[in-house]
Amino acid sequence: MSATTLHSGDVPLKGIMLFLAAMTLAMANFIAVLDMTIANVSVSNIAGSLGVTTSQGTWVITSYAVAEAITVPLTGWLAARFGAVRVFVTSMALFGIGSMLCGFANSLGLLVAARILQGLAGGPLMPLSQTLLLRIFPKEKAAAATGLWAMTTLIAPIMGPILGGYLCDTVSWPWIFYINVPIALACAWFAWGLLKRYEHALERAPIDIVGLGLLILWVGALQIMLDEGKDQDWFSSTEICVLAVTAVVGFIAFLIWELTEKHPVVDLRVFRHRGYAMSLVTLVLAFGGFFSINVLTPLWLQNFMGYTSTWAGMTTAWSGVLAVLIAPGVAMLSAKTDGRKLVFLGVGWMGIITLWRSFGLTDMTYWQISIPLLLMGLGMPLFFVPLTGLALSSVDEEETASAAGLMNFVRTLAGAFATSLVSTSWEDRTKLNHADLANQLDASGEAAQAMLNSGMSMDTVRGSIEQLVTGQSVMLATNQLFLVIAAILFFAACTIWLAPKPSRMADVSGVH
Repeated sequence: MSATTLHSGDVPLKGIMLFLAAMTLAMANFIAVLDMTIANVSVSNIAGSLGVTTSQGTWVITSYAVAEAITVPLTGWLAARFGAVRVFVTSMALFGIGSMLCGFANSLGLLVAARILQGLAGGPLMPLSQTLLLRIFPKEKAAAATGLWAMTTLIAPIMGPILGGYLCDTVSWPWIFYINVPIALACAWFAWGLLKRYEHALERAPIDIVGLGLLILWVGALQIMLDEGKDQDWFSSTEICVLAVTAVVGFIAFLIWELTEKHPVVDLRVFRHRGYAMSLVTLVLAFGGFFSINVLTPLWLQNFMGYTSTWAGMTTAWSGVLAVLIAPGVAMLSAKTDGRKLVFLGVGWMGIITLWRSFGLTDMTYWQISIPLLLMGLGMPLFFVPLTGLALSSVDEEETASAAGLMNFVRTLAGAFATSLVSTSWEDRTKLNHADLANQLDASGEAAQAMLNSGMSMDTVRGSIEQLVTGQSVMLATNQLFLVIAAILFFAACTIWLAPKPSRMADVSGVH
């Protein structure tokens, strides 16, 4: 079957029509990335409403991220087989349906299933929105198209907690999903009407079914192990041991198969380029650290600092203010400057701010929390924008599409794993700190006796001491994790220097 093909040079969009098409694509990428974080500040509300623990509630975040990660590498094949515009429009419509089902869910199982559907549909939206933006814009305006796409990718994770918090406090948690429905359906409608003229001829490319199966197997096993480990006492549980073995064996089998398959679902051969490999190491560490901060901050603010969902979201959002302001300048600067310098500066700066945050106190004011977050925004565009260009300029031009798809896959997977690891580590450190402090605090009993002598009842005394110990345990755990994340960011900043200086600028006009 062949398609009627009209290339961008034949019937170009201009003026208001080009603007509408660009906004449709940007909005599609925005809501796909937004839904990675919109549930961050809503986990407590969702868990309480569905009668599950907060740690179980993080499945709402990780199920979406893993499902999204699995379909990202398939985007190139889907676009070649069915057409980029058709896949984009279908994914957009399915994303809307998945969002509606999320809102209707009355149990954690149903919600996670709906989030998986939403994630599977959201995966192709990120790379295809970039592909189609570059397809509809003239060559000389490719930088503007890339800048618009990068801007939505940066802003969306910051806006998610604000919007999620506001909707949870003013309406109810299902509305964090319902708001996607009209946007997704409108984007699908406009995209088909405006972009079908840009559809390319179709190719009957084979699908790597074995590779896809192995990918789902090891990613799924690893994610379930990370999520369930803390509740099952890790490797003392047979279930966790089985999952660990499955993940390791599945990953090794996946590597062997993909490196020998003619049409791999994930083209791992691009890792032979040192610049690309080191860029992805930096991406995994830096984005994982950044995403961990985005997950940890609202959980801490809501559960132990007395913030509502709205205020937790508004506080977290400060990290996006300066990022938005300097992103256009960074996009232009990265075209003229050695990208390694910008990445080192950006990731190193994020590490410095995270180190600052590792000295938090339980009586911190709103601005003592918000100012470091505001300053964090200076590092984000310096890290994300030039790193993309550096990675893609390190591979052969014909490999650019595969390399870009793999970058999106790795970035999404890093966010999913970071969510599980940080929530698990936070709970574990809190318990350990609580046990240590409980043994040390008022060992002589003098403080308790003084409170009893002041007229307090024994229950009140015990409650006061428990509240103090819990608050300090959580603050210590939060500081300890920020310290670890800071160390990871500093290490990530240094790894970029293992990449050689690129000899060319990447041409991303054909990226899927």
